[in-house]
Amino acid sequence: MSETSPKLRAELEGIPTYKPGKPAAAGGPVAYKLSSNENPYPPLPGVMESTVAAAGSFNRYPDMACTGLMNELAERFAVPVTHLATGTGSVGVAQQLLQATSGPGDEVMYAWRSFEAYPIITQISGATAVQVPLTPGEVHDLDAMADAITDRTRLIFVCNPNNPTGTVVRRAELERFLDRVPSDVLVVLDEAYREFIRDAEVPDGVEIYRNRPNVAVLRTFSKAYGLAGLRVGFAIAHEPVAAALRKTAVPFGVSQLAQDAAVASLRAEDELLGRVGSLVCERTRVVEALRSQGWTVPETQANFVWLRLGERTMDFAAACERAGVVVRPFAGEGMRATIAETEANDVFLNTAAAFLKEL
Repeated sequence: MSETSPKLRAELEGIPTYKPGKPAAAGGPVAYKLSSNENPYPPLPGVMESTVAAAGSFNRYPDMACTGLMNELAERFAVPVTHLATGTGSVGVAQQLLQATSGPGDEVMYAWRSFEAYPIITQISGATAVQVPLTPGEVHDLDAMADAITDRTRLIFVCNPNNPTGTVVRRAELERFLDRVPSDVLVVLDEAYREFIRDAEVPDGVEIYRNRPNVAVLRTFSKAYGLAGLRVGFAIAHEPVAAALRKTAVPFGVSQLAQDAAVASLRAEDELLGRVGSLVCERTRVVEALRSQGWTVPETQANFVWLRLGERTMDFAAACERAGVVVRPFAGEGMRATIAETEANDVFLNTAAAFLKEL
């Protein structure tokens, strides 16, 4: 009998592996996890009750159409239900977008560094990644991205705010960029951190999408809404794109717990806004403290901060872990730290100050 292995797709060779934020060590010195941009608050009012009720029906499949959630989203964003699609977090919907638009011979464009899932899902699709470097100020270089469009370009991600730098694209530059993009190229505004934006010049992607059929918007319940463990995200797009996303969705991918928790979270928006406001205040405090220590910190509109550390990145991450916080390092580039509990942020700031003095 032959011992050759089953043939697998060549595109999977050398694929980068998604690296989740390192967890806090159980029983170890690390007490706070600042590596995954999670919300430090417990679920919003009504969420636990809805999930406990849904847990009584584990023996049944969830509503595959996500009817209740879709209706709630349609009302919340004033869009037709036919313009919505759900998935397992915004990254799940992003992968559906690749399946719907791109394959071998096609190009998928995004800034770099940006969300680390983009190169992974692009390579899985068989498409070619076109990575356009950020500006020296850690911002999307939209002019360079527009210049890089070819007749093979099928999909462009604009992560706004950008993960991991926290920087934003403002209205005038985004509109100018979109005016240069061919109408048959889909532009995806990835707004996973939309709720944390306080810059009035940053547009709401949903308003941009309304008059542009080639624009889709990604949102998630994982960050501000604090449902990271339930995996539910959604896209708002014009009907042909939304319909394609529903076709490429994993059947029954969004659990009933996730659907019901998302609906309950949408109905607790006042409480949500209060929590987000508190995190934004902490963000301001952390950024000002880092700058007063002497760090160069890009303006962030997300729930995290970015420090470009180059070759000292892993040393800094190790120092943080020894002190009791775990951050997200990108070896040779920099480090991202989530805005978390005040106590955690204080440990991070003290570590940053001590590290800078040793340089």
